[in-house]
Amino acid sequence: MNDALEQRLTELEIKLTFMDETVRALADADADQSRRIVALESLLRAARNELAALRLLQADDPRLEPPPPHY
Repeated sequence: MNDALEQRLTELEIKLTFMDETVRALADADADQSRRIVALESLLRAARNELAALRLLQADDPRLEPPPPHY
């Protein structure tokens, strides 16, 4: 091969290496974000269940509560 073609091939190989590293880093970040989303969904589900349980415990009719004080 001539020198120009060999240099171009080397540059392309270097770019491919950087692109592979970038793709790997993005895949790792995506996996991390997916794990965080699953954890947050679990926390949200637990919070909703807790809120529903609290509402059942406080099942008084809100219409029976006295009105708030007026200023």
